[in-house]
Amino acid sequence: MNREEWEEYMAQTYGVDGEHPWERYPANVVFRHPGNRKWFALLMTVSKEKLGLREEGTLDIVNVKCDPLLMGSLRAEPGVYPAYHMNKANWVSISLDGSAKEEMVKMALDVSFDRTAPRIKKRKA
Repeated sequence: MNREEWEEYMAQTYGVDGEHPWERYPANVVFRHPGNRKWFALLMTVSKEKLGLREEGTLDIVNVKCDPLLMGSLRAEPGVYPAYHMNKANWVSISLDGSAKEEMVKMALDVSFDRTAPRIKKRKA
């Protein structure tokens, strides 16, 4: 899927519209959890060198929150990088150029959506 198809996928799957919070970066799109407005995905275009690649040009990526237990195995996947401009202990950047498997991207989005969901508070007895 290309970037626009991923935007449509997230809107349909999670029932949220992307937001463009930065006038300076109109292509960056934030997807927030409807229950608490926490980010679960950030679509952006970054230079490849910011991801540690030794190539010129830009790359469309999605940043997602990850389960720390999955972090190592997820980062070993093609197209997955330490998160650009986010906490690298909890977030990863996934390339949307086709190098990352589509099913893996969907799974990572599901995990991120779940990890940012509102927590149910326990009542005191």
